[in-house]
Amino acid sequence: MKAMIFAAGLGTRLKPITDTIPKALVPVGGKTLLEHVITKLAEEGFEEQIINVHHHADKILDFLKEKKNFGLHIEISDERDMLLDTGGGIKKAAHFFDDEQPFLIHNVDILSNANLRALYDSHKNSDNIATLLVKERETSRYLLFDDNDRLKGWINTQTGEVKSPFLPIDVEKLRRRAFSGIHILSPKIFHYMETYPVKFPIMDFYIGSADKIKIGGVLNNDVKLIDVGKLDSLQKAEELLAELQTSTDRP
Repeated sequence: MKAMIFAAGLGTRLKPITDTIPKALVPVGGKTLLEHVITKLAEEGFEEQIINVHHHADKILDFLKEKKNFGLHIEISDERDMLLDTGGGIKKAAHFFDDEQPFLIHNVDILSNANLRALYDSHKNSDNIATLLVKERETSRYLLFDDNDRLKGWINTQTGEVKSPFLPIDVEKLRRRAFSGIHILSPKIFHYMETYPVKFPIMDFYIGSADKIKIGGVLNNDVKLIDVGKLDSLQKAEELLAELQTSTDRP
């Protein structure tokens, strides 16, 4: 199985750490974020991986060389000339996903105990073009799903802004879910990206295309997950890793 790791971001919220290293190489629990994600993907069967790079790209390349790619087939999607955002990053890496099989997308700053293989199988057993792992957690920005777990739009609860190709919609009748940064895509998605520019956010694509293609959500509130995007999340990430390790060590 194949996967893509988003590791090209500037890591602005983790400054000043990311002034000298990319977010992907920020250490948590004695390992870099990138190593945590690479090894988790491999353990769940995603042994072919592509990683996009931009900010301090050479340091990521050196790290992978030092680790001998962790014994995996790892390729690089080079965005040093221009950061392509999440949607553009996926589109640029289309050549890698040439086996007509679904593939996984994983943010480098997400640590979790999510069962990625189960998410993959759920996608394969559906007719979704994309399947997003979601949770019921408190945030200001929610994806909106109908009773069949199909994406219908997005809402910012602080501003009241709603985005949806189905407008007008009754947001009170839709289920509010928080995106996890983990999703499974079918290669058919590239056909629908053809008219999109080189650079675009994947969430804008999902919301704007929700009336044309089926984008589903898989709810799992039992998943323990943290977005290591801010300085104050580093200690929480250490605690989560320790908790997950403890639960793994139990007989």
